Amino acid sequence: MANITAADVMKLRKMTSAGMMDCKKALIEADGDFQKAVDIIREKGKLVAAKRADRETSEGAVESRIEGGRAVLVALGCETDFVARTEGFRGLASSIADLAIKEFPADAEALKACTLPSGDTVAKEIEVYTGKTGEKLSLVYYSKIEAPYLYTYIHKLTGKLGAIVGFNKEIPENLAKGIAMQVASMNPVSISPETTPQEVLDNEFKVAVEKTKAELVQKAVDAALNKVGINPAHVDSEAHIESNTAKGWLTPAQADQAREIIKTVGEQKAASLPAQMVENIAKGRVQKFLKESTLSEQEYQMADDKISVKEALAKADKEARVVDFKRISLSD
Repeated sequence: MANITAADVMKLRKMTSAGMMDCKKALIEADGDFQKAVDIIREKGKLVAAKRADRETSEGAVESRIEGGRAVLVALGCETDFVARTEGFRGLASSIADLAIKEFPADAEALKACTLPSGDTVAKEIEVYTGKTGEKLSLVYYSKIEAPYLYTYIHKLTGKLGAIVGFNKEIPENLAKGIAMQVASMNPVSISPETTPQEVLDNEFKVAVEKTKAELVQKAVDAALNKVGINPAHVDSEAHIESNTAKGWLTPAQADQAREIIKTVGEQKAASLPAQMVENIAKGRVQKFLKESTLSEQEYQMADDKISVKEALAKADKEARVVDFKRISLSD
C-alpha cells in the first residue's frame, strides 16, 4: 500500500477542491494513483447526485451576462442557502455564465456539454461539486436573447431572481433598469396581448368559463338559501353543515333543506345558464388577465403616475419597444 502523505492530500485537494478526508480516502483507495483518485472523487459526485436526484434545488445563484447584442441568464441550483453562499459555488455559477456568453449555446443541454477552463464540461463540474458538498446541484435554467439594446437585473439581496430584457433600440438606462425589474418582480406571461401564446389564451378562457359558471350557480344557490332563512356561509361545505348542526347553529331539518337546495337549485341553474352571457363574462376575464399579466399592459411599477409599461416606453421614445425577455426565480 502506498504511503499517503499530507502533501499528497493537499495536492489532490488543489486538483479537485474536494474535502481533506475525501482526498485522503480517494488516495488510499487508488493506492496513491492521483488520476485514479481524481476519478474516484468524480464518481462519488455521481453517486451523491443519484442518491439525491429527487431533492429540490430551490436555493442557488442566478447570473447574467451581456456582451454586444447578446445576453444570457443562468441559474445554478443547490439544496441549501449554506452551500449557495459559499465562494466555490458562487464561483462555479459565475464561470458557467462566463462560458455561456462566450459559447452562446442553443439550450441548457448544449451548455452542459461546453468545456470550462478547468478542462471539464459543465455537467462534469456540477457532478464534481455535488460530491464536494454532499448535496444535489443542477443547472436549473439557461436562456439567451439577442437584441440591439439589452439590460439585466439580478436581485442582489437573495441572488435567486433575475431577468434579461431586449429592446429594439437604446433607451434611457433608468427606464431599461425599471422594465427589467418589472419583469423580475411581476413575472409577465408575454410581451403583449398580441404575443401571448394561444395555449395560454385557451387555458385562461377555459378557466374563466368554469369560474363564471361556478359563480353564477353559487349566486343562485345563495339566493335560494337566503330566501328560506339559511345563512349560505353556514352550509358552504358538508363539513360546515355537520359542524354548524353540532353547534346548534342549524337544525337537522335546516341542514337537510340546505343540502336539497344546493343540489336541486345548483343543477337547475347549471343546466339553464345562457351560453352567450357566460362567454362574454369569460372574455372580459381574459382581457383583465392580459392587462395584468402582459408586460406592455402592466402598470409600470417605477412610475409615480398610473401608466402602463407601454406608455412609459412611449414617453421616452415612441419607437422603442421590448422585443424579448427572460426571467428565472429559484423561489417560484
